[in-house]
Amino acid sequence: MSEYAVVNPATGETLATYPTLTDEELQEKIGAADAAFRVWRDTPVAERAALLRRVAELHRERRDELARIIVREVGKTTEAALGEVDFAADITEFYADNAERITADQPLDILGDGTAVVRKAPIGVLLGIMPWNFPYYQVARFSAPNLAIGNTILLKHAPQCPESSAAIEQMYADAGPPEGSYVNLYATNDQAATVIADRRVQGVSVTGSERAGAAVAELAGRHLKKVALELGGSDPFIVLSTTDLDATVTAAVDGRLDNNGQSCNAPKRFIVADELYDDFLEKFTRAMSSSKVGDPFAEDTILGPLSSVAAAERLQEQIDTAVAQGARLVAGGTRDGAFFAPTVLTDVTPEMDVYREELFGPAGVVYRVAGEEEAVHLANDTSFGLGSYVFTTDPEQADRVADAIDAGMVYVNCVLADSPELPFGGVKRSGTSREMGLLAADEFVNKKLVRVAG
Repeated sequence: MSEYAVVNPATGETLATYPTLTDEELQEKIGAADAAFRVWRDTPVAERAALLRRVAELHRERRDELARIIVREVGKTTEAALGEVDFAADITEFYADNAERITADQPLDILGDGTAVVRKAPIGVLLGIMPWNFPYYQVARFSAPNLAIGNTILLKHAPQCPESSAAIEQMYADAGPPEGSYVNLYATNDQAATVIADRRVQGVSVTGSERAGAAVAELAGRHLKKVALELGGSDPFIVLSTTDLDATVTAAVDGRLDNNGQSCNAPKRFIVADELYDDFLEKFTRAMSSSKVGDPFAEDTILGPLSSVAAAERLQEQIDTAVAQGARLVAGGTRDGAFFAPTVLTDVTPEMDVYREELFGPAGVVYRVAGEEEAVHLANDTSFGLGSYVFTTDPEQADRVADAIDAGMVYVNCVLADSPELPFGGVKRSGTSREMGLLAADEFVNKKLVRVAG
């Protein structure tokens, strides 16, 4: 049976299966990407930008069908799916608009006579290993900057996303680059290891779990390949002061339930100053509990199913273990197939497993703290360091806390504020690289020094 299948998490129905590659087919596809690189790297930057702009247009032209695909594949609500297609288009267009900028020479001030520049050159074929939670967005933020630079792409998507991955490949094919510039791989994990080891492949980017990231990084290191990692997160949402607690709670719930609770950089730990804690917990619990769970195709659904029954079962096990270890279940904690009720936990202590874990679903832990110092300590007491959120009416406090938090991103008084021009990435066990923004174009590039004598 193929690893690649569309299984509707809302119904459990298998809608389609896709055959995995043979080893011979895999070699042909690696060869095609390598041959395309020899042409694509020498294609004028303006032409590469025009192709990316066309891909962005195709996202918008095919918006409704692309959205329906990922509702079927991973259970996104229709609104969320449409929003993701739009964001993928915006990201792709951003790199089209900035292709000349990210490939331009960077002059250096030198001590002697003559000139020196850093010239950015592509390095070759790249492998992207992408997760199921954002089938279009994750691919866009990896593929667009690297194609703009002149690299070519082999893309192994999650086995849950065969239809969306085929749709992306078709958009690139329809835009008209050299054949092999963007190649979709229905590959097994063993075949992915073969790709990483192949001398024609120069780097690998992984978005996924810590375990997947560690396995790929180990293999890439063995073969001296550049690796970029975007992994998990357990982002703190710190509430120190507010003039509108209802708005702050709305932001907390919106952030926690985004993508059915399955976003790496969603707030998951809610750290609230003592004087606001009781009111925040009451309002947060009420808002979480009243969020409608149901058919992801229905317009009024806030929370669809998790991506699979297995994902819901993992979350159930984490919640059950937390309660058994002494956490208080304030709301939720139950599942129905792949659907999981919005869940709130309190009274979590460092001795409990859930204190260290990422809850990948519609579940949040609320903590009470005495003030700023304790809030920062708790926020940093994790192996993760992806995003973070700070709500305060004091600008100086916001700046202090932003400096003190060990994370790749800090958002002050806002959530869901990602944008194509803003770099995305973390520290500690959340990853080693940056995607989106201009920094994404520095990950897989030869920064070549060209020094000319006077």
